Amino acid sequence: KDVQKEREPHVYLSKEEVKEKIQSYNSSVTDKLKMTLNTNGIYTGFIKVQMELCRPITVQSSQSQGRCAHSNNETAFYLPDGCVNTLHISSTNTVREVIEALLKKFFVADNPAKFALYKRCHKEDQVYTCKLSDREHPLYLRLVAGPRTEMLSFVLREHETGEVMWEAFSIPELQNFLRILDKEENEQLQILKKRYAAYRDKLEEALGGVWKPG
Repeated sequence: KDVQKEREPHVYLSKEEVKEKIQSYNSSVTDKLKMTLNTNGIYTGFIKVQMELCRPITVQSSQSQGRCAHSNNETAFYLPDGCVNTLHISSTNTVREVIEALLKKFFVADNPAKFALYKRCHKEDQVYTCKLSDREHPLYLRLVAGPRTEMLSFVLREHETGEVMWEAFSIPELQNFLRILDKEENEQLQILKKRYAAYRDKLEEALGGVWKPG
């Protein structure tokens, strides 16, 4: 169960503190995704982002896979659940830049303003989630939390329905979404029809047995 958590205040670290934290971080890394401190004080490293998208995304047709609906050179399709992407970023990269980099990596044509980056923390058998502001720096959060994803992980989601900027969607995107919804509605309708047809057959069979002449 996700629980919204208040944002923690940003603590500014000195160059020496950053150096010590990076050394500690790298000594705990188990997947070789270490951080590197440059002479100018900027450090680089890796973050993993889990994609939890409920609505279809729009990509170039040549890059699409799976269930989709076509419109000219673009395709709308659902990204597989649990997809995780690894990004190499710097300490200066903001949340907005990370979202843009993720969409570019997946060849997503949608407006970045439709998406939000969340941090997910585990504490005392609870899962806390917090939507990050566009100006926050994910690599700093990763450094402070350490490399263990159970302590901190990142999740990409759409904005909540009430926050969606529908005007940011193009006409072809909206038409693709409607086609996908129509297809899913028809699939569910066929499933219901088969279920009730089987139920009807069993009832008729039972009634036939009851009224069968002895």
